[in-house]
Amino acid sequence: MPPSRREELVDAAMKVFYSRGFHASSLDDILSESGVSRMTLYNHFKSKDELIIAAMRRRDEIFRNKLMKFVESKGKQPIDRIVAVFDFHEDWFTSNDFCGCMFINSAAEFSDAGSAPRRLAAEHKQDLLRYITELCETTTVKDPADVAEQLIILIEGAIVSARVVSQVTGSGSDVGAPARLAKRMAMQILEQSK
Repeated sequence: MPPSRREELVDAAMKVFYSRGFHASSLDDILSESGVSRMTLYNHFKSKDELIIAAMRRRDEIFRNKLMKFVESKGKQPIDRIVAVFDFHEDWFTSNDFCGCMFINSAAEFSDAGSAPRRLAAEHKQDLLRYITELCETTTVKDPADVAEQLIILIEGAIVSARVVSQVTGSGSDVGAPARLAKRMAMQILEQSK
């Protein structure tokens, strides 16, 4: 079944916000990307803010589903599934459309911690932490929650490094390197936590 006009708008908004940023993107940019009329836009969304929320929710759904499918397809053993999380991130970092993390970006653009975009960013990160914790609970590590916290910090650091250091400064052409380094560090943490 073809996507609805609302879905087309949300997907276009997600793409535009992700590549250009929330504040730098206009509704005209989204209309141009989607090919949808302004009247149709306002039939579905009262404001740009509503569209931002819908786009972030869609990005969260797509990202977490892709991550979980990748991890389950690559990792047969519990530790392999955790390692696959880092492989997923390397694939993401080296993709043509990598523009950092939409949720980290939203936290940077929306300074009010109580704003809806900041709350959604926090929810996304908390959901990822829960997922990593669940993966750690299937292993022999002594404190799965603590190990998961450490792994999330490695992942978040790798995302920022891939975007800011590798991509923006051009300090290296290997944008996947931060994920591989984080993976090596994760393996050390897992080994030391048994």
